[in-house]
Amino acid sequence: MDTYTTVAPDQLPAVVLDFLTAHAAREVGEAIGAFTADATVTDEGRTYRGTSEVLEFLGSAGSQFTYTTTLVGAGRADGARWVAVNRLEGDFPGRVAELRYRFRLVDDLVDELVIAP
Repeated sequence: MDTYTTVAPDQLPAVVLDFLTAHAAREVGEAIGAFTADATVTDEGRTYRGTSEVLEFLGSAGSQFTYTTTLVGAGRADGARWVAVNRLEGDFPGRVAELRYRFRLVDDLVDELVIAP
């Protein structure tokens, strides 16, 4: 497990904050702009590679549910690795979940995103 230093959520890099905002609003066109062309996203045990697969993830992730997302925590491992903790509340099984979005940045874009409890 990665070690992170807790930071205020507003200290996350702009690209991370912009992605989180666009993703929560399901603005796929805005969200994809945060990623490198060969980025990977891992969620629920599946890894999406490259722009077309990341677009697939962005268009389908959580689409069967209605929920709200609140950024409740953040951390920094180094200049390239960050974590954002989101609390989701909605009509999905369990109704409440906290997910850690672990980002690795390259040239101020997301090169890797891993989403896990």
